[in-house]
Amino acid sequence: MIRLAIFDLDGTLIDTPNAIVSGFTDTLAALGAAPRTPAEIRATVGLPLQRAFETLLGPEGRHLVNDAAAHYLEIYRERIVPTAADLVFPGVAEGLARLAGQGVHLAVATNKTTAGAELILDSAGLLERFTQVYGADRVAKPKPDPEVCTTAVKAYGVLPHEAVMVGDTTHDLHAAEAAGIASIAVTYGVQSTEALLKAHPTWCADTFGQVVSHILDP
Repeated sequence: MIRLAIFDLDGTLIDTPNAIVSGFTDTLAALGAAPRTPAEIRATVGLPLQRAFETLLGPEGRHLVNDAAAHYLEIYRERIVPTAADLVFPGVAEGLARLAGQGVHLAVATNKTTAGAELILDSAGLLERFTQVYGADRVAKPKPDPEVCTTAVKAYGVLPHEAVMVGDTTHDLHAAEAAGIASIAVTYGVQSTEALLKAHPTWCADTFGQVVSHILDP
């Protein structure tokens, strides 16, 4: 029986990847940095913000990383957060309510900062569903390191086989595998089904309804 479900945020609960790509594109342009394709930007979704910009800017643009992160966060607060309620994936609100009603503990594990994650979850009307939000600033090593998963398992007092990580990137799946917990790869987010399958998820889900079914009847 699954007693703890740990959810990624972007691309799993809220359909933010397209908005993130737009925000990154505008940020690079504002700083006069070399443009990157949407595919290149999407490949960094799920990484901590600084690391994402380090990847996109390359060694020659490393001096712009801090400015890029600050500029993007302005876009995030002004453009993405206010629209969060409209970006919640179908079935998420109802699915979380059903899981909570069945006694499943719900947590978020994201490579955003905790404050940034709570801000968009609150705007989306989802924050009250989660008893813990683990941002990258709450662990020494962010996903794909397993620390956030092992931390949550200990905090909730469950056994590894009673927990599952739900996410749309291989960062989530690798973190779960290293922590010894089950994983659900959602195929409607950032990464392709082919890429997700290479990370050997326990289950795959094409909809959030399927996520709920896997958790309640594993």
